[in-house]
Amino acid sequence: MAFPVDLRRCQVLGLAGTAFLALGGETAGALPARELLAPSSPHAALGLVGVYFGVVLLIAAWLLLGRLVRSADPPAPRALLLVLAVWATPLLIAPPLFSRDVYSYLAQGAMVDAHIDVYAHGPAMLGGPLAEEVAPLWQHTAAPYGPVFLALASALTGLTHGELPAGLLGMRLVALLGVALMAAALPRLARHSGADPAAALWLGALNPLVLLHLVAGAHNDAIMLGLLGAGLVAALGRWPILGAVLVTLAALVKAPAALGLVAVVMLRMRAGHRPARAVLSTAAASAATTVAATALAGTGYGWIGALDTPVSPHNWALTSLLGRATGALLERLGSDLAPLAVPAWHVLGLAVTGALVLAIWWRGRGRPVYALGLSLAAVAAFGPAIRPWYALWGLFLIAAAAPNTSTRHRTAALTGVLALAVLPSGGPADTGQLVLAVSGGVLAVVVLWQAHQAAQAPALEGRTA
Repeated sequence: MAFPVDLRRCQVLGLAGTAFLALGGETAGALPARELLAPSSPHAALGLVGVYFGVVLLIAAWLLLGRLVRSADPPAPRALLLVLAVWATPLLIAPPLFSRDVYSYLAQGAMVDAHIDVYAHGPAMLGGPLAEEVAPLWQHTAAPYGPVFLALASALTGLTHGELPAGLLGMRLVALLGVALMAAALPRLARHSGADPAAALWLGALNPLVLLHLVAGAHNDAIMLGLLGAGLVAALGRWPILGAVLVTLAALVKAPAALGLVAVVMLRMRAGHRPARAVLSTAAASAATTVAATALAGTGYGWIGALDTPVSPHNWALTSLLGRATGALLERLGSDLAPLAVPAWHVLGLAVTGALVLAIWWRGRGRPVYALGLSLAAVAAFGPAIRPWYALWGLFLIAAAAPNTSTRHRTAALTGVLALAVLPSGGPADTGQLVLAVSGGVLAVVVLWQAHQAAQAPALEGRTA
């Protein structure tokens, strides 16, 4: 007998998951430096177990909600938006989770506010409490973000007077704005692509990666994807120039969104515009937006050179893993080419990405939203660095335009794996922390199984009576 599923049950189970996430994060999250606990401390250990207990509950609630969305009587998109709001609520007051990037955002905003060139210097140049929160790896690294995001970060820093709690809350609210724009865009993009709006919201907005990394982690990928989605919706309607402007603003948060301009051109061509006119008007709107945004931000054009900001030497992108393996082999062979292995694989990855993107657009030019999703997925998969939230670049649009159910199922399976991939502190894992994380997940599975058995018991008793 199947586990009984209803919207209320999914809502409560997911809320329990995010509540445990928030509670566990109080001792095991990416806390300010003065509040960090040793990973071996009892409170940090209990928090880590609690976080992974909550992650598994959230994944289970999301999967059950997916069954409900695919049922004969699916919930309306408005009801799903309410579920999203309920699940996200505990995370609003939680400490940062799964990454310390939000501290870098605040430090970079303060640097802009202090007229320090963020494209020439790292947060160490700023000094003070905000810079101290940035991970040592990034203390001397220039900002890889565009002028639109840095202007937002600077405004937020000025508004909160550099106070850390207020700044963290402000960054989370910016991320929530991005998630809200994503959720608003998904149904419209799905209808345009012939997909189910409710299924698009389930996969693209209620996705655990959105809650864990865009809401709890407050990543700027949220505002990038929100602006990208809003731009595509505008391009679908009567405002293609506005669409180009919004997509350009998204790219001036993080560069990968620039691929959305190709989708804007394709959408304009499908609407009957001549190719030359569509390309020229989109390029003109994008160029004007870039000049205006860069001038208003006051950061200059250093963001162009910052696109090659070095990545962590130990990140687990495919090309980096292959580069390190090749370098180790060359070292064992005594070759002087070992230091070139990682850069060579990164260049090869970029070439593969370019070829894939061209092939995707050639074959998928009749489905621009889906082609854009696949292109962004390729950029994330074969780029020089990857994090779990990078998967959302492509997933957001694949959710809106996936041509069949099997594609959604494969994407959902990837989500489940990536949701478990990072510790709540955002740091590297040791054996003890992995054991605690697995223990929290297993405990959640046991609780869910017991709940399943308890739900079946009355029905089984009725059948044997």
